[in-house]
Amino acid sequence: MGKIALALLSHPDDVEMMCAGTLSLLRKAGWIVHIATMTPGDKGTAEYSREEISRIRRAEAARAAEQIGAPYHCLELEDLYIVYDRDSINRATALIRSIKPSLVFTSSPNDYLVDHELTALIVQAACFASGVKNMEVDTPPFEPIPYLYYSDPMEGKDILGKSVVPSMYVNISGEIAVKEKMLASHESQRNWLLTHHKIDEYILAMKRFSKQRGLETGVEYAEGFRQHLGHGFPQNNILQDILGDFVIIKDIKDEKQPKGIH
Repeated sequence: MGKIALALLSHPDDVEMMCAGTLSLLRKAGWIVHIATMTPGDKGTAEYSREEISRIRRAEAARAAEQIGAPYHCLELEDLYIVYDRDSINRATALIRSIKPSLVFTSSPNDYLVDHELTALIVQAACFASGVKNMEVDTPPFEPIPYLYYSDPMEGKDILGKSVVPSMYVNISGEIAVKEKMLASHESQRNWLLTHHKIDEYILAMKRFSKQRGLETGVEYAEGFRQHLGHGFPQNNILQDILGDFVIIKDIKDEKQPKGIH
């Protein structure tokens, strides 16, 4: 298998928020990294038209990806209209087949935004379809199915506020400056987040969450992941094989167990 990784998440800046530190480590380990989004972020604005903000955000995403020498791709779906259908699965499958990654990262299947949750399903299907001959895509199939990892949800919780616990952490303490620089490339999002989400200083919010994940596992900054281990997908943890001690496995025995009723 080639040393190629793909991060395919929903919108520009999702990769930078959730897995850019790990991608930087992979680049340092000699891997080729690609960054892709389902949409160009066409509704992430309170001031521009869809065409204007799409152009701005594609350029920002490309600049961010350049920080770690990664090409940027966009599947050109629409914000809030990411759906699990033939077209979206074919687009994702075609991208994966053209890149031929051994390792894929995507959005969390449990998150605050349906776009993120459906992206996780689409990417799961597209990874499985990478070797399926009779798909309606022009790019030829390849085997084996890539390793698939889900990033953290925003703020580490689902829509009911329940914590989504990673099964593993990646120590990105040495990559936090790169992660910050990549996220800072998305300048258009500061005004949007301030207007729509009442959140300012999104870079500080990213660093707080990365620090929270770090505290959970005894390092300064970390990113959390869960590996897709369904039938047909690779079962060994290639991320740990590549990054070694940078990967810290969550031991569920360490979690507090609920006390019985006495």
